Amino acid sequence: MRSVHVNGSRLGLRDVTEADVAALHAVYGNPAVTEHMPFAPRTVEEVDRIVRDAMEAARADPRRLYVLAVTDAGSDEVVGVARLHIEADHPHSAEIGLGLRPDQWGRGIGTDLIKLVLSFGFRQVGLHRIWGARSPANLPAQLAMLTAGMVEEGRIRHHVLTPAGWRDSMVHSAIADDWVAY
Repeated sequence: MRSVHVNGSRLGLRDVTEADVAALHAVYGNPAVTEHMPFAPRTVEEVDRIVRDAMEAARADPRRLYVLAVTDAGSDEVVGVARLHIEADHPHSAEIGLGLRPDQWGRGIGTDLIKLVLSFGFRQVGLHRIWGARSPANLPAQLAMLTAGMVEEGRIRHHVLTPAGWRDSMVHSAIADDWVAY
């Protein structure tokens, strides 16, 4: 297994560990963070399972799932989570998912995180296409994705079942050939 360690100017990415469960619960368990996600806030036990599954997925060959702790570059504190899931039928394409603690919102950290994940996916993993789906109501995510160089492709109607019912998704993508300018 090759472990992930990516450093940016304000953020870092690394594989999650069991020691991250409490910090990741501050993301996955927060109702404000999960408001636009297709699941209710997670319990500590559910986050522990996510971490254990991610650690197991990190040992797979080929590796198809990266669940990464997002760290503050200055303090190394875990401030969020990033997920990169490579499609089995299309191994040069992957879906991203991101979450940051609310105290990180409004400072451009989301844009920095997307750029860091795109860089990792294109340069280190060798992907050709990276895409993500967001809630149509999540305008900060839209701004972050567009600012990071992703293109809004369109709407998937009734894409995910959330605790509140069916929800559409807005899809954004970046292509390696186009992204190099960012």
